[in-house]
Amino acid sequence: MSPRILFVFTSTTTTLTGNPTGWFLPEAAHPYYVLAPHFDIDFAAPKGPNPPVAPDSIESYKSDPDSVKFLQDPSVQQKLASAKRLSEVTVDDYAAVFYVGGHGPVIDLANDPENAELVSQFWQKGKVTSAVCHGSAALVGGVDTEGKSIFAGREFTGFSNEEESIIGQVKAVPFLLEDRLTELGGKYLKAEPWKPKVVVDGQLITGQNPASAGPVAKAILEALQK
Repeated sequence: MSPRILFVFTSTTTTLTGNPTGWFLPEAAHPYYVLAPHFDIDFAAPKGPNPPVAPDSIESYKSDPDSVKFLQDPSVQQKLASAKRLSEVTVDDYAAVFYVGGHGPVIDLANDPENAELVSQFWQKGKVTSAVCHGSAALVGGVDTEGKSIFAGREFTGFSNEEESIIGQVKAVPFLLEDRLTELGGKYLKAEPWKPKVVVDGQLITGQNPASAGPVAKAILEALQK
């Protein structure tokens, strides 16, 4: 049986300012098609089946082949429809966890005790723990066996304050990712807005923004093939 990877999606449908949100399409699609040829992939979300895709990401990426393919892919549709609840996940079944971005994870996954426990279990078992863009917010509750943040003393990235400001969404989320991750005691690294940036620090693999989604998946693939 092939090693498995768990993709975790948000279940949130609106931002703090009331705009529609969800998971960001290319941040699932691009990694999926990098990793699916090599690994079995399962989906999960706090509320289980049919996690909501952010409508603006469908519109923005309507000419992106992988994003279009992802929405129409029967296998993907089945995985979304049967997505596990976080409480149904058995960490030992997986080699890695990957958190898909979108503003949603900052609102639900970042504050979900079940998710914090899930992240901590993946980390403490030495498994690849990864995220892209706002997906890094889902990792803020993760701790090591001594109770220290998984970010403490490590390098990482995620959606930057500058990028959040450019798109006018600073008030849409409960915290700015760059600030919160830095507060956890590590070193936040970033590229210019919208440029790809991937940071690998041991089992922690993070990407800055949508352009980093495919590159993050390649880093996950490389880590798992060592």
